[in-house]
Amino acid sequence: MALTSQSAGSVGAQQQERAPLQAHPRAVAGRKWRARLSEFGPLLVLIALCLCVGALNPSFFTFRNLVWGLANSAAIPLILAMGATFIIVMGSIDLSVEGVLSVGAMIVVLLCANDSNANDFGLWGPVLAIVACTGLGLLNGLVHVVLRIPSFMATLGLWFVGLGVGTVELGGSAVRVVDHNIRALAFERVLAFPLAAWFAAAAFLFALFLERRTRFGRYVYAIGGGEDIAALSGVPVRRTRILAFTLAGFFTGLASVLAAAQLGQANTTIADGRLFMTVTAVVVGGTALTGGWGGVANSLVGVLIVAVLANGMVLLGISPYVHETVQGLMIIAAVALSIRRSGSLVNK
Repeated sequence: MALTSQSAGSVGAQQQERAPLQAHPRAVAGRKWRARLSEFGPLLVLIALCLCVGALNPSFFTFRNLVWGLANSAAIPLILAMGATFIIVMGSIDLSVEGVLSVGAMIVVLLCANDSNANDFGLWGPVLAIVACTGLGLLNGLVHVVLRIPSFMATLGLWFVGLGVGTVELGGSAVRVVDHNIRALAFERVLAFPLAAWFAAAAFLFALFLERRTRFGRYVYAIGGGEDIAALSGVPVRRTRILAFTLAGFFTGLASVLAAAQLGQANTTIADGRLFMTVTAVVVGGTALTGGWGGVANSLVGVLIVAVLANGMVLLGISPYVHETVQGLMIIAAVALSIRRSGSLVNK
């Protein structure tokens, strides 16, 4: 059968693309080396950052700083990053983190013993908060998939809905937690580490299991690599997307419980900055915003990079405004590198 001019041109282009690879094996080895370097680049940055901060201030490596300055402060960002990772690997985005977290923290505080009402449901407050946040994640997924609204706009809308609900219910004021069991969720020590760190470790292991040992994890990568091809291969795209947003809501609910427990109150600003830090950690860790590349292990490294950077600037007495500037430059650089690594020809 004769080839059309378009088919012949396509075949010729493929042969031209393959020819240099066959003629120049060193170029192939160089690409593989650069790919491996980019894969482990964030980990190398983390190690270098720790050594630099430790050299400038030896107290960085003290057990107290590593536990309370790093492990405890990184617990909530790590949990949030676990949910965001699946969304970003799919090539989508979840901007509702701050709104959903505000709702969860509000539920925890208003249902436990507090200084605003007579409720005292104890640990049922955190359970109901996680259920509510999971439901909001499900709503995100349904709006995005069923109504065919881009994830950016669907989750942006729920962000403001959540903040509005939290502001109305709290009356614009802070409600303080007086339930010691709730506060213990963040600060009670187990083997010298606060419970918040153990919750974060459990969230990481759970996310890692879902990513590497379940069909859901494989489906997420398939969708991020190419949704049309994944659908033709039998991947339940709609169901996987809804499940991913529901899972992100679950992780946000868990983070909201720890946020309320750590702060000891809920207010309208309890979630401020959480979205930016979450996305920064995921992208800095090496997960591409274009989807199909990265994972929860990358996000763990990204969270630690952001946490070490923040902790190091505090130890070195650097202004927090400078920290925000550095963090902004860091996410721009990370996004630029991730797009280049993905080889995407389209900016979306």
